Amino acid sequence: MPIFKIEKKKALQLGLKHNGFGNEFELRDFFAENLEEILGVRFLEKEYATTDGRIDTLGIDENNSPVIIEYKWKENEEVFSQGLFYLDWLLKNKKHFDLLVKSKLGDKAEVSWDQPRVILVAQGFSRYIKSAVQRVENVELKTYALYDDNVLHIENEYSPFPEKERSEKKHATQMGGENTVYNLAYHMQIASPEVQKIVQVLRDNILELPSVEEKDGQKSGITYRTTKSFARFEFRKTWIQLLLRDSSYPEDTQKIIKDVSTNEWGYKGMIKLTPESDVDYVLALIVASYKSTL
Repeated sequence: MPIFKIEKKKALQLGLKHNGFGNEFELRDFFAENLEEILGVRFLEKEYATTDGRIDTLGIDENNSPVIIEYKWKENEEVFSQGLFYLDWLLKNKKHFDLLVKSKLGDKAEVSWDQPRVILVAQGFSRYIKSAVQRVENVELKTYALYDDNVLHIENEYSPFPEKERSEKKHATQMGGENTVYNLAYHMQIASPEVQKIVQVLRDNILELPSVEEKDGQKSGITYRTTKSFARFEFRKTWIQLLLRDSSYPEDTQKIIKDVSTNEWGYKGMIKLTPESDVDYVLALIVASYKSTL
């Protein structure tokens, strides 16, 4: 994708640095130092030793889900199987990750194992990987390009949480044990009709925003994200716990956002959303949170 710099009303195309970062280690270290800003993931450890290899980067996202990140300087066929190998190891060794989180983030930090993530980062991916990744649920592909003037562009090459089109096809709600499907219908049935109506209005507007993904499959709620999560609905009978990235925004003149940063969640702000809430006002705060991810 061409990137242009505007200078004195003239469009100047930035040149692409084909070698990108000097090597794979520089790529890994740069992402590790800027992980939350680039991917919305809190950094835990790099070069994390397992029984058979080292995970490039371990982190935890805004929903407290474990995140494995593997980097390849250019295209590499092994990165897909490598990511799945480390995911399998992590799921068999959850207690190691739980202890790592508490050692880095404190005893209050909790891990949600509903939807662990594997993020593969490279300059490009082969058609074989792009096809194979569609048969698994946890793996995301992100490409990067480094331009002149040190401009870094990140592209969502593939996500298991499709944009916009995902929606209405998954209405069936299976209840009971391991067969429970934690989709939108599952969460909506928890709330009263009055609360459902507000959520639907907000959801419709959120999905109209560019490059938004709706992420379900989680026991505790529904998440909306770009490259980073910006809003989360957690359902109650008569109200919704709405989580936002930050504890304050200039748009919040009524000061309805509660600072929950001490809870060690990924989100720092919370709104108690009820049928009496001003939907337009709340939507403006969600949009402010969305814009903070761009």
